[in-house]
Amino acid sequence: MSDEATADAAGGTTGTKRRGRRPGGGDTRGALIDAAREVFAESGYDGATVRGIAHRAGVDAAMVNHWFGSKEGLFAEAVLQLPFSPRDLVTQLLDGDQDTLGERIVRTFVTTWDSAGGGTFAAIVRSVTSHEQAIHLLRDFFIRYIFSEVLRSTGSDQQLFRATLAASQMIGLGMVRYVVQFEPLASADIDTLVTAIAPTLQRYLTGTID
Repeated sequence: MSDEATADAAGGTTGTKRRGRRPGGGDTRGALIDAAREVFAESGYDGATVRGIAHRAGVDAAMVNHWFGSKEGLFAEAVLQLPFSPRDLVTQLLDGDQDTLGERIVRTFVTTWDSAGGGTFAAIVRSVTSHEQAIHLLRDFFIRYIFSEVLRSTGSDQQLFRATLAASQMIGLGMVRYVVQFEPLASADIDTLVTAIAPTLQRYLTGTID
């Protein structure tokens, strides 16, 4: 399917009428974020296109690169609301010894989620039961853009299996801490979580899993 056809499909999925083109400033950024949340939820990361999102927002596709740098950057801000792109996050996580990779991952994610009260993560996880496309959001971010990229740098075997194991660890942690809020894990300090969870995550990434 061409980008134009995909854009038409994305624009018509919820019956949204095509808007006139917006100017390059003002509310363009906000319109793109709103449209991206709709399109990513409907189509997942792979199914969403820059043209489709821009079409939904009523702006030129060049505005996505202007405001967010790429589809990936828009995904991070509109859906995950992270202060960095997945690519920047991977660079940050890989900055250090491979033997402490698990510690950096747990500390980075919990610190980020805690700073936002877990709200964004909880919203995505809760939407999994009622909106199937939320599954795409979790899978694309954790497996495709974080753990698969991290594992590529480690040279570990069975990389997709390892990425899935690592994702299950972090998604499970997020669910218990922010969604169902099981105590005492929900209120445990970050150092306690790093000490308890990082060794398991490290084994998933670089240890023996046979």
